[in-house]
Amino acid sequence: MTERTDTKTPGGSIFSFPPALKYPAYRAYWLGTLASVSGYQMLTFGQLWLVHELTESPLFLGYVGLATALPAIALNLFGGVFADRLDKRRLIMVTQAMSALLIFLLATITVLELVEVWHVLAIAFVTGAVNAFDQPARQALYPHLIDRKVMMSAVAMNSSIWQGTRIAAPAAAGLIIAATGTAVTFFLAGMGFVIMAAVISGLRVPPIERGATGSAAQDMLEGLKFIKRNSIFSFLIGMTFFNSFFGMAYIMMMPVFAVDILKVGADGQGILLSVGGVGALMTTLLLGSIGNFRRKGLLLIGGAVVFGLSVAAFGLTSKYVGSYALALFLMFAMGISSSTYMISIMSSLQMMVPDRMRGRVMGFYGMTWSIMPLGGMQAGAMASAVGVPVAIAIGGLVVSVFALGPALVNSRVRNIGSLLLRTEQSIAAGGPGYQTTATGDD
Repeated sequence: MTERTDTKTPGGSIFSFPPALKYPAYRAYWLGTLASVSGYQMLTFGQLWLVHELTESPLFLGYVGLATALPAIALNLFGGVFADRLDKRRLIMVTQAMSALLIFLLATITVLELVEVWHVLAIAFVTGAVNAFDQPARQALYPHLIDRKVMMSAVAMNSSIWQGTRIAAPAAAGLIIAATGTAVTFFLAGMGFVIMAAVISGLRVPPIERGATGSAAQDMLEGLKFIKRNSIFSFLIGMTFFNSFFGMAYIMMMPVFAVDILKVGADGQGILLSVGGVGALMTTLLLGSIGNFRRKGLLLIGGAVVFGLSVAAFGLTSKYVGSYALALFLMFAMGISSSTYMISIMSSLQMMVPDRMRGRVMGFYGMTWSIMPLGGMQAGAMASAVGVPVAIAIGGLVVSVFALGPALVNSRVRNIGSLLLRTEQSIAAGGPGYQTTATGDD
């Protein structure tokens, strides 16, 4: 049983105390994650700033992102296998400690004025590889720190960390760099990882079944076959892929909208992105305050459709209407709808995936997020033929179509809300939750 501080059924009113944080173990994990993710955001800011100082080349800024993304794409599946094979708590301790050592190394050579651009790229690559083993283990661990009936709250609170630190951590890093230099930012970033390692080392985690027992290749293949033969998991992970590759491509094209189309400059671009972030964070905090929401199918499919249509409307109205106010409204709607369905996807996956497969499924899920930079490349290539606004609109429509298409032809996808409700009822009654078969669920 998971330790908790009250005996009432979790759940709450709008913006009440998040039910997931009533569990001491999860609360400690959440605070440790806040420190670690803040460190990660400060590291990213510092790396980009340092590379710009060293090269003054936009191309090398792109190389930093590529150096981080490539090992994540290549190794996330292996990371999922190790998360299922090893003690998750110890694996996180090791990966956090390794990341901290790498960041302290970068800080040291920066202080000694020995740093060169290849050092930054190499450390970005290695930390990206370490993160590929860290993220699946984290995603596989925290469901064991709560009751599953507050899963949506836990997922939303995790998401709130990323959204909140994207706003606060870069601002803090900028002030620190201006006052003391880049090296201090790196030292503070490394301390965030040290704090997470310390929190995890003292965490009380119930026994967790280890599901990976064969060779790494066999276990990875088993995970891929599991996802393929269960249409619900294929659909949920597919939605994440389409969101990353097509839906979020607008972020890479924002300078074109701000400068060439809406003509609002860098300040206007910052406001556009901030408004979207505010919508996303508000939605995340709202969902984090709700212990459960019975109509998850509506949140999931409806949110994806609204997000895709909002992206398409943003692209087309920016070009043919040219209203900055309308663009701000649509960015706000995109933030709300994107958070709604992505949190629904993650909480649905966490509710239904068997413990023995959790690491591998989460590893594959994490890999779909790592391809976001490649989504910007496909949008740029398409834009060369049809223009940026139309390319972004097509990407948004693709997200909406993928959300609706499987729901129309697959009854299990269409009734995903009922399936989730039965899973929750089974867990509440002491059963195993979602059941799959050896031959699939179609």
